[in-house]
Amino acid sequence: MLEQLKLFLLPQPTPTPKTRQIVVAGRIVAFRIKTGARNLSMTIDERGLRLSAPARMRLADIDHFVLGHGAWVLQKLDELARVYRPRHISIKDGTPLPLLGQDIEVRVIPGANRFRWIAQTLVLEARPDADLGGLVTRALKAHALTHFGERLRHYTAQINLAPPPLGLSAARTRWGSCSRNSGIRINWRLIHLAPHLGDYVVAHEVAHLLEMNHSANFWRIVGTIYPDWKAARDELKTCAASLPIL
Repeated sequence: MLEQLKLFLLPQPTPTPKTRQIVVAGRIVAFRIKTGARNLSMTIDERGLRLSAPARMRLADIDHFVLGHGAWVLQKLDELARVYRPRHISIKDGTPLPLLGQDIEVRVIPGANRFRWIAQTLVLEARPDADLGGLVTRALKAHALTHFGERLRHYTAQINLAPPPLGLSAARTRWGSCSRNSGIRINWRLIHLAPHLGDYVVAHEVAHLLEMNHSANFWRIVGTIYPDWKAARDELKTCAASLPIL
């Protein structure tokens, strides 16, 4: 019966694709479309150009909207390209590497693929065929787990909570997450940035232990344990995509 009923349904509009490309002033501009909005709007951030559109809006109308704002779109994309410029780093002896906002030195010596810290120097004991980038990543993750574990204890103590389990993530679009079941996860790449930025992310996730949302009360808790959260949040947006890629 269900299959028979389908024959009498009115034709449905073709689903709007999630991704699309258009030529603006001779340049190919890619964007993502999210349907279900009441009005057509666009935003541009480190993830690129994104549009929110009503479910039944024609693609031609969406394209016309983008073209009508073409100069602004190209200007903003160029501005973001200058700010969000990932640094590809090839590890070798003497390579500088950002750690908690300050450059440290990486030294490479013969060894059995291990690492150790000597003050502000990361020493890699590596075989000739070693993956130095992978070895550095291991060292930074270990450092991140120790550092953010201490900051987690600091901020949970401010609201009289025991620190939950801490894990690291490598998410592309999230700095942290909080779950009542699995605890808090912090993006290990924050270890590259100045300490106050990592502190903001930790404080943000700690506040979620009390409020699993972004309500006014949630931000009140964040402000209680990390008063300068707005400045840190804005700064984090500007420096995030310039993080090194190993």
